[in-house]
This record gives sequence, structure tokens and C-alpha cells, in this order.
Amino acid sequence: VPAAQARAQILAARRYATFWDAGDAALAQAALAADFSDRTLPAGREQGIAGPLAASRTMRTAIPDLHCDIEQMIIAGDRVVVHLHFRGHFSGTFNGTAGSGQAIDFIATDIYRVDHGRIAENWHIEDNLTLMRQLGLVD
Repeated sequence: VPAAQARAQILAARRYATFWDAGDAALAQAALAADFSDRTLPAGREQGIAGPLAASRTMRTAIPDLHCDIEQMIIAGDRVVVHLHFRGHFSGTFNGTAGSGQAIDFIATDIYRVDHGRIAENWHIEDNLTLMRQLGLVD
């Protein structure tokens, strides 16, 4: 991967992780291509940039102090693989359930296809079972 391409890929991945960390929609819009496609679209989530924006709002409503760190990043060709680590406290509400400050600590792995410095496609998997347990929604 040419150095300039790698720098652009790293920047897009860092902008997107910082969007999850800070909740700033402008960072998602800077990281994602106009025709961004979520290739592992969760049920009920809108395709395109609107999907992650809505997901972030839902997460921040439940976990106002949500933080996201990049634990690992691998670049191969036009792909970037990131291992994300989310932490915070369930002090808000999630689907009508109020939190009582429970610690939240789960991981996600994303595979991005980056085109012209923007994430064009994303394949992702989150440890939703751990998250749902920490939210107190499953045993």
C-alpha cells in the first residue's frame, strides 16, 4: 500500500472511531463516503450514513459517557480492520429500560473498504451478547 493511501485509510478509520468516541456527526460524515454501504446492516437500521448516526444517538442515550478506543488496526490493500473497545456506564435509557450506572465494556471488529480516503463499505460484528448482559436485558 503506498504511504499516502495508507495515511488516508488510517485517517478515515480514526475519524470513524472518534465519531463513536465523541458522537460528533461531522466526524462520521468526514469518514464515510456519500454512498457508504453497511454490508452487515442490523435489523431496523437505515442503510447509508444515516444508520451509524442513529445508532450513535441510541448508544449515547443509553451510555452518555460512551468511549471508543482503537485497540488494533490492520491495513491490507484497500481494507482496514479495526478492533474497537467501547466503555462507559449505562446511566441513560435503552428501549425503555433505565440504567443504574452499570459498567459497559465490549468490543467490536470492523472491516472497512476505503476508497479515496473515505469508508465506502463496512462489515462489522459487535459483542452484542456482552453488551445486552451489561445492560441487564439478558441473563
